[in-house]
Amino acid sequence: MPTEFQFLENLRQKYSLTRIGDDCAVLPKDSKTDLVITTDLLVEDIDFRLEWSKPEFIGHKSLAVSLSDVAAMGAKPVWSMVSIGVPESIWKTDFVDKFYEGYMRLAKKFNVELIGGDVSKTPDKIVIDSIAAGEVKKGKAVLRSGARVGDLIYVTNQLGGAAAGLSILENGVRYDDSVKIWQKNLLLKQLQPLPKIHTAFELANKNLLTAMIDLSDGLSSDLAHICNASKVGAKIYADKIPFHGNLKAIAQTFDEKLNYALNGGEDFELLFTVNPKKKFPHKKAYEKRGFTHIGEITANEGMIKLITNKKSQILEPKGFQHF
Repeated sequence: MPTEFQFLENLRQKYSLTRIGDDCAVLPKDSKTDLVITTDLLVEDIDFRLEWSKPEFIGHKSLAVSLSDVAAMGAKPVWSMVSIGVPESIWKTDFVDKFYEGYMRLAKKFNVELIGGDVSKTPDKIVIDSIAAGEVKKGKAVLRSGARVGDLIYVTNQLGGAAAGLSILENGVRYDDSVKIWQKNLLLKQLQPLPKIHTAFELANKNLLTAMIDLSDGLSSDLAHICNASKVGAKIYADKIPFHGNLKAIAQTFDEKLNYALNGGEDFELLFTVNPKKKFPHKKAYEKRGFTHIGEITANEGMIKLITNKKSQILEPKGFQHF
């Protein structure tokens, strides 16, 4: 059986689908602007569970995952659509109203207009389809395929928090007034992530980026997506990867923290590459904002090396996959 990503690549090649392969499809809008558009499917008990999340959190995250894709293209989000299918037992509760409360609260934060969608009945599970679109200057969308040998690899902020939040949910911790501060921080990274809209838009407008992707599947997998699209390799340094500050509460060793950061996914931070001949303006200010240089792009196509204590090993993509 093919993996999820192999299936999509086979589909792209079989039907000559030239507009898929990035976080969003890029379509012409007018002489000055391109439209980027993405869709995400969230399924109960696969992407979320009712017993450990609030309807408001599910609504928020449904939009957040799509806005994060728009951010990864360097675009400004402008509108969204959402369709939701629920079983009759859920329809009789206030779930749908609270779902839209969470969705619209995030939409208002980023001035995103909800322009449509659908509501339907399902047999037993909730299914959500989220669509978001953004605008970017003509020909300026940041693709996965632009990385070049020698480019510097950066990530925003800290990694591993969302995966750690999922871990403590699986261990029975729930988001309520009784949780400790460090637990709350990790839970919110998983349940109520914030897409890096403003950061991505600012970076893209500096004309520094050669490629970008949001960290949804995990650093190991998402870096592999950039390498495959750009036909390059990469090396990253384990000791440079920024761990979420609260990981130490549940991860006792460096290797445990590294696994959360590399393979956990759903941090919705940004992974991007920069031409080394270009420099960040006010570099120290950017470092204070949490931009971390973690490695470089190499000529070894499809091969990612992880450098730990001066020892090198092949890093396999082990982030989240549906199949």
